[in-house]
Amino acid sequence: MGVISDTHGIIRPEAVDALRDSELIVHAGDVGTPDVLKQLSAIAPTFAVRGNVDRGPWAQSLPLTRVIDVGQVRIYVLHDVSDLDIDPKAAELSAVVSGHSHRPTAEVRGGVLFLNPGSAGPRRFSLPIAIAKLRVVGKSLSHELIELRVRSQPRPL
Repeated sequence: MGVISDTHGIIRPEAVDALRDSELIVHAGDVGTPDVLKQLSAIAPTFAVRGNVDRGPWAQSLPLTRVIDVGQVRIYVLHDVSDLDIDPKAAELSAVVSGHSHRPTAEVRGGVLFLNPGSAGPRRFSLPIAIAKLRVVGKSLSHELIELRVRSQPRPL
């Protein structure tokens, strides 16, 4: 499963290459334009949530949160983890996926993986351009943060 966030209307060729083998893609918000979701959906089924920059009629169809069941694993997706208003352990979640900070991080808390893939869009400060991968086998979940080696400055869609 590919995990991407904070594209802000940009799909980098390096992100497309890194996501190409994904069976499904999760976008943790700040999509920027519906064209981003169209390009990601051409790779694999794509599930997205609305971020704080996602505005307009197209964005209203995106939920603020969503639960994705993959095999025996349940994943909760929202844009800003500080808006988390449920107990992930009590909800029997395996992972909480978020974006917003542009900082790629992965931390297990109380048996739940908290994953932020970072930003695959415009570079912010000195933070890396990144995505993440999740692998599900039965009830087991593993992750990988992937820093993209960007070759050129992308153009907005």
